[in-house]
Amino acid sequence: MFSVTPWRIFSVALAFFLLSVSPSRIPSVAAEPQWRQVWADEFNKDGTPDPANWTYEHGLVRNDEAQWYQRQNASCRGGLLVIEARRERVRNSAFVTGSREWPANQEFAEYTSSSLTTKGLHQWRYGRFELRARIDTRSGMWPAWWTLGVDGEWPAGGEIDMLEYYRGMLLANVAWGSPQRWVATWDAVRTPVASLGAGWADGFHVWRMDWDVQAIRLYMDDRLLNETAVSDTIDTSRHRDPFNAPHYMLLNLALGGTNGGDPSITTFPARFEVDYVRVYEAVR
Repeated sequence: MFSVTPWRIFSVALAFFLLSVSPSRIPSVAAEPQWRQVWADEFNKDGTPDPANWTYEHGLVRNDEAQWYQRQNASCRGGLLVIEARRERVRNSAFVTGSREWPANQEFAEYTSSSLTTKGLHQWRYGRFELRARIDTRSGMWPAWWTLGVDGEWPAGGEIDMLEYYRGMLLANVAWGSPQRWVATWDAVRTPVASLGAGWADGFHVWRMDWDVQAIRLYMDDRLLNETAVSDTIDTSRHRDPFNAPHYMLLNLALGGTNGGDPSITTFPARFEVDYVRVYEAVR
């Protein structure tokens, strides 16, 4: 005698479904992209960083920071790019007696450091960006590896903070324009360095960004720190789409300022050591 059970009903229904679905109607799963390297700096030649890859910011630049940026604080040694911050006084050539505006109201900077940038030399739209580095996590340190949009004033051109550290926190940020000029909309994630394990700051780590038309994904040692949908970043008030446009790269060690904390209690020199920077494009 034929017994009708729930399992038999399910099995018959499944068989009819499979027979009715043609291969063309079965949704396909997008393959993971293969990556082809399109640019890199391995810093293997001692001396000045490659001028074909890097230019430099100069002076007191942003965020009320304490350091004077100058190119001589960056050098390649033993296969590393070393950005070295020093405690040394430099007269501010832009100082104006009686000014209330930063940086014109600063007669001296008490520290020096370097900020390297690919602006005017190299720019990219989408890809995999990878850096291996060791950062100094002591008081006042503000190392960063980040991008800015080639077109438009900040923040309308977009900013991606692939590596940023200050005050005990590792940051992974994406910023874009808002209806108010010079005010950013942020997608920011903070990870306490203390949560990463004892001795984390003593070693080298790999930071990575995977950026495509759909999303910006920021990683540290293959750990996803932040993911931002590109469709959420369009500044409709200015008709800007900053993450479907080219960006250039910056590498710097800032001190103090609006976020960095107090460097006066730290022993100098301090170093941001970079083993390599690599950029890949997707090949599907």
